[in-house]
Amino acid sequence: MEKNAQLTKAEEQIMQVLWDLGEGTVQDIRDRLEEPRPARTTVSTVLTILENKGFASHHGQGRINRYVPLIAKEAYSKTQLSGLLKNYFGNSFAAMASFFAKENNYSIEELDLLLKDTREELKKEKE
Repeated sequence: MEKNAQLTKAEEQIMQVLWDLGEGTVQDIRDRLEEPRPARTTVSTVLTILENKGFASHHGQGRINRYVPLIAKEAYSKTQLSGLLKNYFGNSFAAMASFFAKENNYSIEELDLLLKDTREELKKEKE
């Protein structure tokens, strides 16, 4: 994956399904998409684009290709969130948290719970 590789909305929808499945055919992926489902050829084209971007790969199983993600969902999420933090909040987690707290009208109790959960996650990572 390129350092700043971005997925389009369609590519991200396909990757979300592929991450959930772990591995799947065009039909497996198509079956998991919301109605109205795109044509098989559309899903296949998006998967080819994802392969070209380094997000997915496939292996043949007879006449059917099985696709697998090459990038972990967590790695992509981290890249996207880091970009959001840098580009929109001046690398300030406090500014980002404040923005989302205001936008979602979080209560003091919810913010306290967020801080508690964040501390616990950071503590786990250090262990």
